[in-house]
Amino acid sequence: MEIRRYESRDLEQIACLFYETVHTSHLNHIESQIKSEYLSVPSKAILLEEGKVAEKLYLIRKGCLRLFFYNEGKDIAFQFFFEGDFVASFDSLYKRTPSLFYLESIEPTELTAIRREDFYNLINNNLSFRLLYEEKLIDRFHAYQQLFLSRIKNTPQQRYEELLKEYPNIIQRVPQHYIASYLGITPVSLSRIRNRH
Repeated sequence: MEIRRYESRDLEQIACLFYETVHTSHLNHIESQIKSEYLSVPSKAILLEEGKVAEKLYLIRKGCLRLFFYNEGKDIAFQFFFEGDFVASFDSLYKRTPSLFYLESIEPTELTAIRREDFYNLINNNLSFRLLYEEKLIDRFHAYQQLFLSRIKNTPQQRYEELLKEYPNIIQRVPQHYIASYLGITPVSLSRIRNRH
């Protein structure tokens, strides 16, 4: 019997292939179970406005979205979402309260939109989807916790390095001023950090 040792990059490729296969089958399964709407939106399309009640949950098939709000006239980005992510103002969707932020496309994006009623029907009647939803909520909570702790204890340089580790291709997909906003620094400071990196 021959035992083959894999390099770490081989394992990463295998994991990515597995994720894409499972992810695609999950999306196709979800879409077959409920009424959903396919959307193709250009960059800078607002899908949810601050102060409005969320009526839909979005699954990103292709593209990138961000959550942001305005603070004293400044645009503050606080999360980015990519292919395979579920996106909504979950608090607004669940509690029927006004959203505290905007949801906007950063690049041309293909989405599956699920109405609130259909979504809650699905998670109440489909255990596998409910578990997937809970996993995504835990991931979101973890991201918020990491962002909060990072802002308190890390330097801008460290926050930038963490972001690159989490999303290696973010620099190619997200404009620099959004990344700077997310990191809590100015675009000029980000440029200096990138030049040192």
